[in-house]
Amino acid sequence: MSESLLCLHEALARLAEFDARKARVVELRYFAGMSVEEAAETLGVHPNTVIHDWTLAKAWLKREFERSARDESRTVEENR
Repeated sequence: MSESLLCLHEALARLAEFDARKARVVELRYFAGMSVEEAAETLGVHPNTVIHDWTLAKAWLKREFERSARDESRTVEENR
């Protein structure tokens, strides 16, 4: 498994602990390629809820990736 895919998997697991529905929206939209309407129907929620969850989940994942990159940079610097 590539490092970035592993990071995504770990970040999604952390998101699921925090908010399972938002993690599920990411899975449905990104990995299953579902439209907003399809994801909403699958989850039994309004499409606006999927849009909201998708927006927040992307921002949360971006922050997690940035945090992970910072932590990795620190580790590399400390090991020099």
